[in-house]
Amino acid sequence: MTDTPSDAVLSEFIDACRQIGRSGLVRCSSGNLSRRLDGGRMLATASRSWLENMTADDVSVCRIADGALLSGRKPTVEIAFHAAILRGRPDVNVVLHFQTPCATTLACQDTADVDFFVIPEIPFYIGPVARVPYLLPGSAELAAAVAAALQDHDLAVLDNHGQVTVAADYAHAIQNAEFFELACGVIVRGQGRTRPLSAAEAEALLALRHATARSV
Repeated sequence: MTDTPSDAVLSEFIDACRQIGRSGLVRCSSGNLSRRLDGGRMLATASRSWLENMTADDVSVCRIADGALLSGRKPTVEIAFHAAILRGRPDVNVVLHFQTPCATTLACQDTADVDFFVIPEIPFYIGPVARVPYLLPGSAELAAAVAAALQDHDLAVLDNHGQVTVAADYAHAIQNAEFFELACGVIVRGQGRTRPLSAAEAEALLALRHATARSV
């Protein structure tokens, strides 16, 4: 088995990275992306890559078992949580760490009581949102905490750091990030006056989410 992905797979990864950068989901070298290649390997953005300017030279091939580099440049400092998430979530192929303005504003506040279910897209596409306390970026402690949080969630807010979302494909991961930033923008601009969905409305959407997932 070669450690070099096909041109088509590599091109798709680079296109996704550039879309993420162009969409404003990351700034400069903030944020990172990974994609499961097969049962043992993953693609990841290289350390200090600017996603909107991604080229083939900025792509690393790593081992899912431990995040070890197989080919390419040194991977993102957060490779450990990317690998751990893919190990624990066989339904997930894509992991996106992003940092958008309004979502990160809330990540820097005490939002234990914030209800992110202000638009239907959050309960339906993302579901309940996890929260991870601040831990040193790139640390084993952060990797373990993020992987644990995303074992049963599809998006986590990292205190004073950013957000991580998971999905089966690039489009859904990007969509999760876009919708979450939209919801956080509503909350931030609402300045405490935002009315979230009622418990019954949210539960109906969560039930529809689960029913849709089972039918796929």
